[in-house]
Amino acid sequence: MKVCFPVEVAESLENEVYGHFGSAPAFIIADSDTRAITVINNSDQHHNHGQCSPIRALGGHEIDCVIVGGIGGGALMKLNQAGIRVFKASPGTIRKNLDLFAAGSLTLFQPGLACQGHSHGSTCSHH
Repeated sequence: MKVCFPVEVAESLENEVYGHFGSAPAFIIADSDTRAITVINNSDQHHNHGQCSPIRALGGHEIDCVIVGGIGGGALMKLNQAGIRVFKASPGTIRKNLDLFAAGSLTLFQPGLACQGHSHGSTCSHH
């Protein structure tokens, strides 16, 4: 299974999972079985808030799911419509989150958990 992790630094499974999908500088796509990784730059990093195009951000790379600290409602909806499930990351490394994913211990993102913006009183649940 190809699992996508938004990251600030894209070097290895020891990198921390980034707190927000759309503004992540890069993504690490990890094979959940072999743990092999592919690094890609976020092709849609500089979009207007609420206008994230997650499929464009992934630059044509096919994935099965995303594990991230936070994600906007529009990006969540677009990923779900493309058949891509999105899970809430636990604070820590990609390796830790791959282990939690394999154990079935990560929560599937629901629309009510999605980031509503970063203004005062926002309901973002990302770390």
